[in-house]
Amino acid sequence: MRIQGKLLDRFNGCVTAAQNSKRWGPAARRRLTVITYTGRRSGRTFSTPVGYRRTDDGVVIGVRLPDSKAWWRNFLDEGGPISLRLDDTDRTGHATAHRDAKGRVSVTVRLDA
Repeated sequence: MRIQGKLLDRFNGCVTAAQNSKRWGPAARRRLTVITYTGRRSGRTFSTPVGYRRTDDGVVIGVRLPDSKAWWRNFLDEGGPISLRLDDTDRTGHATAHRDAKGRVSVTVRLDA
């Protein structure tokens, strides 16, 4: 299990490095961002890179393989606060997670003004 955690940490580090790269950064930032949130049970702050797409009033994050991930569960029911970096600006918002009838999970972020 710890080996999987090390691989995930390494992957997340590569994604973050790509976003900060002069060569790859602009392309990576169009589809990838790092979200930061507080765990509802632990109270700890977490950051993780995710893929996203913009909408008229916010962002939608599609959660791939949702049963193997736990972060999105922090936004079930009434959801919770989240921050993310968009267009080289730190933004805050309110995120809510939804699982559809086919088991797909998406997290919708309504950005603050």
